[in-house]
Amino acid sequence: MKTPKNKHIDLIAAQKLIKNRKRPIDPQVLSAEILAGNTIALSRAITLIESTTSAHQETAQEVLAACLPHTKNALRVGITGVPGVGKSTFIEALGMLAIAQGKKVAVLAVDPSSSISQGSILGDKTRMERLTANAKAFIRPSPAGDALGGVARKTREAISLCEAAGFDLIFIETVGVGQSETAVHQMTDFFLLLKLAGAGDELQGIKRGIIEMADAIVINKADGTNTTAAKHAKTEFSRALHLYRPKASAWQPKIMLCSALEETGIDEIRQTLLEFEAHTKANGFFESNRQDQNKYWLQATVVNALKDRFYKDETVKQQLPQLLDAINAGEVSAFQAAQELLKNFK
Repeated sequence: MKTPKNKHIDLIAAQKLIKNRKRPIDPQVLSAEILAGNTIALSRAITLIESTTSAHQETAQEVLAACLPHTKNALRVGITGVPGVGKSTFIEALGMLAIAQGKKVAVLAVDPSSSISQGSILGDKTRMERLTANAKAFIRPSPAGDALGGVARKTREAISLCEAAGFDLIFIETVGVGQSETAVHQMTDFFLLLKLAGAGDELQGIKRGIIEMADAIVINKADGTNTTAAKHAKTEFSRALHLYRPKASAWQPKIMLCSALEETGIDEIRQTLLEFEAHTKANGFFESNRQDQNKYWLQATVVNALKDRFYKDETVKQQLPQLLDAINAGEVSAFQAAQELLKNFK
């Protein structure tokens, strides 16, 4: 093997690392390590889930099958908000409080991917230094890629693995507010919308779908000179909520203020999560909602699998460029071309 370019890297350690990477993965061993709370094994399993290699996918499904009976014990919290609203700082403050209360916290953070290079910064670990260093926390940044609504395509499976590893509270941080935030709502128990006061979007930013999904609206950075504006925004949002029909969970969404930087208002938000969990488990909504989500993800998985199979089909790959040229030449419409491809799809 080649000598490592960095002279500070121990040669024996490097050889051992390369050997371990080439070693076949035993799904039974990996799943047992995950159930024992091994975060290295958890990271490895999530990497397998995110891989597009067929062999990796087969192994990942075996690991998932072994872990599934040990899920359902965590509270899944989706957190969304425009870039710059302070999602990472907020999650760290709330996560550290939960850990102080004896909980284990996992954060599945989805980073934006470049539409040009497909690259992603994956900087959430650097923005959550205290959580990263805490043994009771697990942070997994993943690139959004072309996933709907900025939610990584395999996040749903990663949630199950985190639950199997013994994490009590799982945060799913999305790229930002968009028209497809239904994706994160369909994989979480509690949906939290993080807002900024004084950004000119108190009412303009209220999209009906987002508000209907939100179980809480938290106005962050309510500190210093921004305190008055935050209180005003809280009043505006409270008025707007009365325009919407009651939620199926019979839960009354709350509007709260906080400063994640100064860690004020975090206690109230943590208490709200506990109240929501108790409320929805008592009236049966918690379990019925998860059953509905399972149906949703079954259908979504089938659609994604069919899409992948369609574009990998040899006939489709041969005809697609020709039909695109025909569309550009005005010889056929996009709808006609699509019907032709579907007709010939095996």
